Amino acid sequence: MAMALAEAGARAVYCVDQGPEPSYEWKATREHLQRLEPLDRPMPSTGEKSKAGGWEPPRLEYISADVRDQALILSIGESIGARECRLDVCVAAAGIPSTHTGCLSYPSSEFRRVLDVNAAGTLFTAQAAGRQMKKFGNGGSIVLVASMSGSITNRGHKWVAYNASKAAVLQMARSMACELARDAIRVNSLSPGYMYTNMSAAELETTPQLLDQWSELTPMGRIGRPDELRGVVTWLASDASSYCTGSDILVAGGHQAW
Repeated sequence: MAMALAEAGARAVYCVDQGPEPSYEWKATREHLQRLEPLDRPMPSTGEKSKAGGWEPPRLEYISADVRDQALILSIGESIGARECRLDVCVAAAGIPSTHTGCLSYPSSEFRRVLDVNAAGTLFTAQAAGRQMKKFGNGGSIVLVASMSGSITNRGHKWVAYNASKAAVLQMARSMACELARDAIRVNSLSPGYMYTNMSAAELETTPQLLDQWSELTPMGRIGRPDELRGVVTWLASDASSYCTGSDILVAGGHQAW
């Protein structure tokens, strides 16, 4: 998502994650972005090509933080606003899975752990961005990453905490959208289906038969790739979706359509 936004024209993309050091994927993305060059554009009068003067490749910045720390996340939003003098787009994507535990015996500590990251952490991230958007008066777009699991129940899985947390994100997006619409701040949610991410890869390694199970449950016959979220994230971030707020965009290979 960060790479897609940078390629689409963002001058700086800040990635906030819990690790003290950025991941290999983040480093590879930054190296890719540093190799970007401005597009050659034909000049209207002569047909000759010229490159934009003073162009610099987009910056990918990394910040280590825990999304459960509201004060810290708000301060990060303030520091980004102070440095960039604007904040236009926020993608709140932090999330953790829940254990496979029956709903009647699900422990309080585990339920709170999942809700603290997936729901509270998403709210704090959106708050941090929304405050800066309102401060600078340019409007903006906030994308809350939910899941199809917020609208359906995953067959064969006991994920009461995860499903509840993602349902909370769906309603959070609708509520914030209505509150912030008059400030030209749009809030939408994005609901991926079964995707091959670092989080799901860990589960597939321990239970490899899940890959076939998830694929069979999806009309397209496979699970999704993270890059297949690039288009919808870029669309939601841009003025191409200027009349879209309070919506949930499903990218699930048709899973919900059965």
